[in-house]
Amino acid sequence: MDLVSIIGTILAFVVVAVGTVLKGSTLESLWNPAAFLIVFAGTFAALMVQTPGKVLKRAAALLPMVYRPPVHFPQDLISQIIGWSEISRRQGLLGLEPQLGSLEDGFARKGLQLLIDGGEPEAIRSVLEVELGTREQSDIDAAKVFENAGTYSPTMGIIGAVMGLMAVMQNLADPSKLGHGIAAAFVATIYGIGLANLLMLPIASRLKGTIHKQSEMREILIEGLVSIAQGDNPRQIESKLQGYLP
Repeated sequence: MDLVSIIGTILAFVVVAVGTVLKGSTLESLWNPAAFLIVFAGTFAALMVQTPGKVLKRAAALLPMVYRPPVHFPQDLISQIIGWSEISRRQGLLGLEPQLGSLEDGFARKGLQLLIDGGEPEAIRSVLEVELGTREQSDIDAAKVFENAGTYSPTMGIIGAVMGLMAVMQNLADPSKLGHGIAAAFVATIYGIGLANLLMLPIASRLKGTIHKQSEMREILIEGLVSIAQGDNPRQIESKLQGYLP
């Protein structure tokens, strides 16, 4: 659980709420069902028009990674690869077969299986790099769903505000309704801008960073497996892979 992301999300709502009170308004003034419907439902409708269903599903699957990001330990991965290298030098590539059962990551399991099957180094690299590129692009497309939501929601907020002002203009004969009507109209703008800048855009940026880290880990794995296939000794492999660390 990433406490920083959780605290940041909670703090975003607290800041808006406290700021509203300090400005002399009330928390009740922040709630407007019509504005909520226009901004949130309108933004989702725009995403549905733009985005294929499978990308929307992938975006929903990635969302928990904002608060439960995968933990990456590149040094541990390098140590594991060095261990595989030492086993292969002592027992041959078939000696690595028992290691498959301990791998939870499907990408790593596939790469190790290619190595055990005696694949040529460049063939292993080619197969894994294609899969890496496909996975990375799929995840980036999913992260862009939140980025696009951050683009649409402010516009939907403006639409909500204009529609609210239109309702106000129809009640000009009743001055008692003008102040409340204008305030309610601008709630939609708050929803739109807040949704974009406090949630959607930060989520998109966080997911892209997590995806980039995952790709770096897989690049280390590819290079390590190729090095083992080439017959490099463990010290050479370790020295090469240490170059991926900051």
